[in-house]
Amino acid sequence: MTDIKKGLAGVTVDETAISKVNPDTNSLLYRGYPVQELAATQPFEAVAYLLWNGELPDAAQLAALRATERQHRALTDDVRAAIDLLPTSAHPMDEVRTAVSVIGARETAGISNVMDAVGTPEENLDRSVRLWAQLPAVVAYGQRRRRGEELVAPRDDLDYAANFLWMTFGVESDPVVVDAFNRSMVLYAEHSFNASTFTARVIASTLSDLYSAVVGAIGALKGPLHGGANEAVLHVFTEIGSAENVGPWLDEALAAKRKIMGFGHRVYKRGDSRVPTMKAALDTLVEHYDRPDVAALYDALEAQFVERKGIYPNLDYPSGPAYDLMGFDTLTFTPLFVAARVTGWTAHVREQQASNALIRPLSAYVGPNERHVEGYVPDAADLDAQERPEEAAS
Repeated sequence: MTDIKKGLAGVTVDETAISKVNPDTNSLLYRGYPVQELAATQPFEAVAYLLWNGELPDAAQLAALRATERQHRALTDDVRAAIDLLPTSAHPMDEVRTAVSVIGARETAGISNVMDAVGTPEENLDRSVRLWAQLPAVVAYGQRRRRGEELVAPRDDLDYAANFLWMTFGVESDPVVVDAFNRSMVLYAEHSFNASTFTARVIASTLSDLYSAVVGAIGALKGPLHGGANEAVLHVFTEIGSAENVGPWLDEALAAKRKIMGFGHRVYKRGDSRVPTMKAALDTLVEHYDRPDVAALYDALEAQFVERKGIYPNLDYPSGPAYDLMGFDTLTFTPLFVAARVTGWTAHVREQQASNALIRPLSAYVGPNERHVEGYVPDAADLDAQERPEEAAS
């Protein structure tokens, strides 16, 4: 009998030098650095550079990356027009997916040979930086459009995190908020062969272009079992209402066998190593906005769920309420994930292209045995194919 690994659980499909979870310390490592150390000390631009290049940048390298990123921040007319064609009731992830398709079509326009569209390693690094630079404008405009607000132009005197918040809200954010947002971007930037990253690598393995790989990754991230979980966490918080309601709500949820989003992880068995860093950022926001009720609800649900099920929070659990306190709409949470994870996705696309093999797994067929249509008479081509089954099976 074939040994089936549903969901590819436990299957090692390739090597990567980008990230891993250290089983000895339970720490997520980016290029060997514990992510909690990066979140505490580095701007997101430096972490993006690390993921793409393998080392943290020196001062000159960081300045050069920042200069390039700031050149490409503005929402271009074609992307804005494409977003405006979508109904405001469309999910923001559909806006982001559409925007990346438009950006990719523009960037590869005029390239008739599909092999040339794949790009060189240098071209794809440039594409990665430009796409990363443009996504905050896409996400920010999407939220403002749904609120009936005007587009806010980027500012080249603000770093990535501060400018992202500026384009979204039209005001300069307090340093406490900027720091919390920066940490969240670092924590979401990369996580090995998760569903969206693996999707991007599968697409890249066909020698499709980087933008197609990112569009596919966005589609995978939209699902509530992956990136959409941070959005689902806020829906749970809203449904519960307050810390006092946690016990009765959890009784009903568990009796109905509901999946409680924000808890559990395929990789971490002793708790998500990113949670303490994001929880600390959430605590600073709770104090900044004077919202002890949020902390009380968070703590009560975590304590009771862990006690009853022995399952610990993942990163989406603290990030959902943190983004809510910052002022982001719940529907914007997963697009924020895109803006961060695009650095990891594009690093993986380039790694896949550097040592490529088409990703094409096998399946165990469990359908009917061979059968034939009544009255059908095979012709010569069919008979010839039956004599050469190894060719027909490709």
